[in-house]
Amino acid sequence: MANSAALAIDFGTSNSAAGFVQHTEARLIGIETDAQTMPTALFFDAEERRVVYGRAAQEALIGGDDGRYMRALKSLLGTSLMRESRLLLGQRLDFIAIIGRFLAEVKSRAEAVSGLRFERALSGRPVLFHSADPTRNSQALVDLQECYHAAGFNDVRFMAEPEAAARANRDALAPGDLGLIVDIGGGTSDFTLFRQEGAADIEILASHGLRLGGTDFDRELSLSQVMPHLGMGSEVRHMFGSHTHTAPNGIFSDLATWQKIPFLYTRESRRLAQDLARHAVEPEKLGLLLRALEEELGHDIAFAVEDAKIAANDRQASAPPEIRLDMLERGLRLPLPAALMGATLAEMAARIAAAARATVEQAGREPEEVSKLIFVGGSSLMSVVDMAMHRAFPQAEAHRGAALTAIADGLTLASVSAFD
Repeated sequence: MANSAALAIDFGTSNSAAGFVQHTEARLIGIETDAQTMPTALFFDAEERRVVYGRAAQEALIGGDDGRYMRALKSLLGTSLMRESRLLLGQRLDFIAIIGRFLAEVKSRAEAVSGLRFERALSGRPVLFHSADPTRNSQALVDLQECYHAAGFNDVRFMAEPEAAARANRDALAPGDLGLIVDIGGGTSDFTLFRQEGAADIEILASHGLRLGGTDFDRELSLSQVMPHLGMGSEVRHMFGSHTHTAPNGIFSDLATWQKIPFLYTRESRRLAQDLARHAVEPEKLGLLLRALEEELGHDIAFAVEDAKIAANDRQASAPPEIRLDMLERGLRLPLPAALMGATLAEMAARIAAAARATVEQAGREPEEVSKLIFVGGSSLMSVVDMAMHRAFPQAEAHRGAALTAIADGLTLASVSAFD
């Protein structure tokens, strides 16, 4: 294989993409057989003793294969969980190594498609991995750099994801216009205010971020709509006497959180669920919690919530949206009408809009000066986000374009000079 300049990688919480420049032509890689994005997911197949990635990982989980599924691992960056090891397929691996394996798979697929060898990577990164914790925020970048080195890259540079998206969307603006990138990903919301400079350039005026994204939407919907059916909020009798206490929220919170689900499949968690079910005032509900842990159904539940969220956001949906929990109990369906979802997520959408306005304020500009809101990331397509943003910027025109690949497009364009 010949050397290439660099591989541009949009390593996302939910989906990833990659691209490179060859003979001055920027192109995204068909990282899955028929798609330019792949789910950021791994499945450690216990029967085949191998790791599968992306869509194949999701299919293994849905197909009921024996193994361990992992998703949303980007959200672990900067936390102490990154250095905790797990026994997987006979090896003790921490999450530096696990994420490194995923990035190595992206590298391998890119090399197979291009015929090139990639030793350098230009990676996207959130403006803030952890908006409320500067120490974790700094550690997250250290962790991510280690993951790239574990994947076999000799050199890695980083670019804020909304700034990459701004470079990919300069032509959406007329010279002199102000555009605001609204990048709502799986784990973070990121914003960049930029001006179209004409020629082939832009001026970045301000960037800002918030640790809140699509997986938080899923978690909130799961906590409000699903977990009460598994016993959250239920009363549990004391072992002695007639008094009761409320079932502890921690186990339900973790079961509703994509990246924490794999940590629940332990003897201690199952024993806790058994004790809760044994003494529960509503044992049938806690029995569903126990089943979810014993049969490792956490990700199945999370996918059911995500599917319902997407359906509730689709105005053309042919059937009323509902969370389908047949894996827990045959016929268990929880309605999720659009109005209910919007009300549940309204506070989160308001926080996103407030962070967007703060970005504009950092640049010393007024919301009325923004010409276009450029929506990037899968969760930016949520109607509750759209409405909150248009309330905050009522005069701005919406532009969607390549919402799912804009960051990878911008990183690919920037990779030409990233290592100069």
